[in-house]
Amino acid sequence: MRIILLGPPGAGKGTQSRTITKKLGIPHISTGDILRQASSQKTPLGLKAKNYMDRGHLVPDDLMINLIKERIKREDCKKGFLLDGFPRTIPQAEALEKISHIDKVIKLRIESEVAVERLSGRRTCKDCGAMYHVIYISPKREGICDKCGGELIIREDDRKEAILERLEVYREETRPLIKYYEKKGLLVIIDGGRAKQEVTGDLLASI
Repeated sequence: MRIILLGPPGAGKGTQSRTITKKLGIPHISTGDILRQASSQKTPLGLKAKNYMDRGHLVPDDLMINLIKERIKREDCKKGFLLDGFPRTIPQAEALEKISHIDKVIKLRIESEVAVERLSGRRTCKDCGAMYHVIYISPKREGICDKCGGELIIREDDRKEAILERLEVYREETRPLIKYYEKKGLLVIIDGGRAKQEVTGDLLASI
């Protein structure tokens, strides 16, 4: 099963992706993970991507597509995969079609108020990047990462003003993409603002 999972910041894509991929026995492929791995492994493509990231620039579409292509050729993708964070634009979607068939595109819908509540409560370990939440996933010791003992911080993009801006950018950026997949009959929309188990149930039912 080859799945694309779409949704604004705070929709729970990461949480749902981990649950679904475990049940289906397919890898969760996020653009962030791909870029970090390629950069740390110092592959030719990874070094090119790192050059852009170090300068604070977006990685160009053609390079990102090649990184995706390289990743989905691996053995663990034989039964399928779940793409999280890619594609973001129609040109990226068209390029993806040339390298892999897509079975389902799932969009997690969420209200802005719920997204702000979820994201503003997030805490991130500044050392290992582990994620926590003051309500949903609290650490054993306040302000301290369970995994590495690092300090938990509020990222700048998890502050309310930044969250609202990110949500607006997401809507503008993905609106054409949503219509693109809707016309192809691949799109399923699920309410991501409910309890985790309810959302997971609907996601699995749609697949």
